[in-house]
Amino acid sequence: MLSFKDLGVNHQYCKSLKELGIKNPTEIQEKVIPILLHSKTDFIGLAQTGTGKTAAYGLPILNGIDPKSSAVQALILSPTRELVQQIKKQLFKFTKYSEEKIFVEAVYGGEKIDIQINRLQRTTHIIVATPGRLIDLINKGTINLRSINTLVMDEADEMLSMGFKKELDTILGHTSGGRNTWLFSATMPEEIQRIISKYMAPNAARIVVNKNSLVNANISHSFVVSPISEKVNVIIKLLDERSEERGIIFCRTKLGTQALTKELKEEGYSVEALEGDMQQKERDKVMRAFKNGNLQILVSTDVSARGIDVNNLGFILHHQLPEKIEYYTHRSGRTARAGKKGDSIALVTPKETSNLHNLAKSLGISIKELKM
Repeated sequence: MLSFKDLGVNHQYCKSLKELGIKNPTEIQEKVIPILLHSKTDFIGLAQTGTGKTAAYGLPILNGIDPKSSAVQALILSPTRELVQQIKKQLFKFTKYSEEKIFVEAVYGGEKIDIQINRLQRTTHIIVATPGRLIDLINKGTINLRSINTLVMDEADEMLSMGFKKELDTILGHTSGGRNTWLFSATMPEEIQRIISKYMAPNAARIVVNKNSLVNANISHSFVVSPISEKVNVIIKLLDERSEERGIIFCRTKLGTQALTKELKEEGYSVEALEGDMQQKERDKVMRAFKNGNLQILVSTDVSARGIDVNNLGFILHHQLPEKIEYYTHRSGRTARAGKKGDSIALVTPKETSNLHNLAKSLGISIKELKM
């Protein structure tokens, strides 16, 4: 089995990885790190969330930073505040034993912009940003991206499905020049292909992880046929069977999320909602409780769950099938992270079983029926 040292990762980062308990590279790290470390290239990586992407691009970025220069040398774009904070935290941990200090700043909505502008006055080598807040800073003229040599788009399909198309075009146009662009995505919708052909070199290196399985292979997929009126009872039974595990229940709408959370609370479950109208402070409080294990169940809409990365989630429940196939991939990918196993269970009405079989076919997965 290859080690990070075999891949060419600097010994000081190897030491940090060892301390973090990251012993062997994941498939994506093994394939991507040597390419990004040793060649100046545009890069396209097709991989699910939870496969170890942050280290796959983060270690090569850190390796390429010149700490003696105070210029911003790398930009990482990510869809949500949570993901941005998490990437920054991970890069910081990797640099624990670095001989020279590498400075990383995070910029995102939900925090006063003036605080972020002040932080950016200090030496900053890497900026991790949500597209919206980055545009605000560009418009205020407080951020200079002309000197960056690497731009990473992490979870590019999620950024597009959240409506950041215009922002991405602006940022990509704004940073053009001698930079390399590295794009990571779980799915390849048309819009991603447009970005690739417009902003990236035609000979960009490409790596596909788990090509035959668009969904993490450690996830078991199943479904329960239930009329709408019985769905809450089915969920209660499923939760009772999994009283030791934590999970996320996905609803299509904000109102559905609120209603289901209320019903489950009345039944005595440890549950909170995540939905679009929440104040950032409330959202942070719920996420903290969930990550600490003080909360067993999250009920969430697709958009609100973007950027959630919580280890040891046992299951995902789909109260309804999502509108888009790639949402099923994103939802399911919240479980079975970092090599663990997990279950994805969909509640479908009798009429929806054919939709489910089409979904299974297009994702190359088998979904078995659970009889309640």
